[in-house]
Amino acid sequence: MLAVSDEVDRALYADVGAVRDARLIVACGDLPFDYLSYLMNALDVPLVFVPGNHDPDVSGYRTSRAGLTLKAGLPARPPWPDGAVSAERAVVDAAGLRVAGLGGCLRYSGGPNQYTQRQQARRARSLSRRARWRAARDGRGVDVLLTHAPPRGVGDREDRAHQGFEALHRLTVLLQPSLLLHGHIHPDEAPARTHRIGRTVVRNVAGRHLLDIEPGAARSSPADLRHAR
Repeated sequence: MLAVSDEVDRALYADVGAVRDARLIVACGDLPFDYLSYLMNALDVPLVFVPGNHDPDVSGYRTSRAGLTLKAGLPARPPWPDGAVSAERAVVDAAGLRVAGLGGCLRYSGGPNQYTQRQQARRARSLSRRARWRAARDGRGVDVLLTHAPPRGVGDREDRAHQGFEALHRLTVLLQPSLLLHGHIHPDEAPARTHRIGRTVVRNVAGRHLLDIEPGAARSSPADLRHAR
């Protein structure tokens, strides 16, 4: 699984050989949609994403049973690349994995995809209900939780724009994914640390990272992580 966020890796425009083994791309926000489209087409694999605070507003879109993208009940063309799948407040299946997503960051300005702690807690409860409903239907839990901002106190920072969300702690405990992948926090010169919430590995994927994960890993053994540069 190729995980990307926040920073365009221009080396991949010249050669995607280093990530050629990826069977799925997951994007945690704040990347140009044309870059995501390039990666998806170059690797010819599915792409699942959540939005960051520098992305367009992707709320209000849904997919009909016939496969049409709708907004306010009418056919609409979403701003993301053709073929990409938005996991924003949704539970989706791709490449054998179940992915849940909750994008955005803590509100610090009037831009899109920003929420107060209370608003994100409400959104997290809605996502948890969807995940439980899916699990009740087919017995499958969530393998990967995609977010833009990290959980509060787990790899975040103290300035308001880069504080994490408190609600992600409870959401992670309820869903028990193998991985929680986020962006938003640029690691600068030091490599990002790997954290844990219970059995869930929490990983900052700013830049690009190649990860190995087996479906259901959170319910058997911790995920095997392989970082590619």
